Amino acid sequence: MKRLIITQGLIENNIFLIRGQKIMIDRDLAKLYGVETKYLNRQVKRNIGRFPGEFMFQLNPEEKNELVTKCHRFETMKHSSVLPYAFTEHGVAMLASVLKSETAVKISIQIIKVFIKLKQILSTHKELAYKLAELERKIEKHDTQIQAIFKAIRQLMSVPEKPKRRIGFHAN
Repeated sequence: MKRLIITQGLIENNIFLIRGQKIMIDRDLAKLYGVETKYLNRQVKRNIGRFPGEFMFQLNPEEKNELVTKCHRFETMKHSSVLPYAFTEHGVAMLASVLKSETAVKISIQIIKVFIKLKQILSTHKELAYKLAELERKIEKHDTQIQAIFKAIRQLMSVPEKPKRRIGFHAN
């Protein structure tokens, strides 16, 4: 296979969210590692004990069809009966030991760094969302307090009306 220049953006574009996990598809990983997909999958099957369900899983037909619909590069999978494998961050780390090449180790390190960066970004967004919600609650509370203050000031500013004297004779 021809040599591919691996950038952080390239890796990020190959990460998908499936079943609530960030994963990479076997054919994308094979391309990054510079091997054929069938070779990568053969090595995984030979070492299947290293790939429990939280490291790797096979996509179901609906997930495969969704990938084909979302990404044009998976168009060739459209009519394939073979379901691709998905590798989590830990599965990617394990691939380096299974493929046993210096390139695989280097690429795995790059991929794992991208996974870590994505986790940090998500964590930052969660913190920001929490702080924003907290601020909204405080402002909401202050709004009602400020309205009460304005109401009190308006009452103080308004001149109390003196009762008008009635004209004429009144029996009390």
